[in-house]
Amino acid sequence: MTFLKKSPWLLHYDASSCNGCDIEVLACLTPLYDVERFGIINTGNPKHADVFVVTGGVNEQNREVIRNIYEQIPEPKVVVAVGICATSGGIFRECYNMSGGIDQLIPVDVYVPGCAARPESIIDGIVKSLEILEEKRIQMKERARQIKQGRSPGGGER
Repeated sequence: MTFLKKSPWLLHYDASSCNGCDIEVLACLTPLYDVERFGIINTGNPKHADVFVVTGGVNEQNREVIRNIYEQIPEPKVVVAVGICATSGGIFRECYNMSGGIDQLIPVDVYVPGCAARPESIIDGIVKSLEILEEKRIQMKERARQIKQGRSPGGGER
C-alpha cells in the first residue's frame, strides 16, 4: 500500500438495502477491523471522495441520486458494489420497483458478493479498488502528458 500518493477517501451510500451490508461496512471502521490502517477515511462529501461504496439495489427513487453522487465524485474514481443486492439486485431483483444491481446505472470496478458481505470481504474489495484507483491515476497522468506534448491520447499526432 506504499504506492498511494494520498489517503483514499470513500463515500458510502445505502441504495435501498436491508441494512445488513451497511452494518458490515460500518464494522470495517471499528477497532476490530480498522480500515483506517490503510489510510482510508470515510467522508460524507462526494467532492472529496475517491471510492464510491454502494450497498443495495437500484430502484426508481434512488436512480437519480446514485447518478448525481457518481457524477460529483472527481476523476479518477472507483465504484465498489457491496453485497448481492448491489451486484445483481439480490433477493429483491424480481420486485416491481427494482432495476437490478448498481452496474445497471453506473460502471462498477469491484464487486463484493455476500448477503450480508463480511467485513473481511469488504476490506479486500476496498484494497482492490485502491489498486484500480492508482492505475486510473497513472493513466490520467499519461493522457495529460500526451495532450501537453501535442499528441492525441490514442497515440497519433493531432
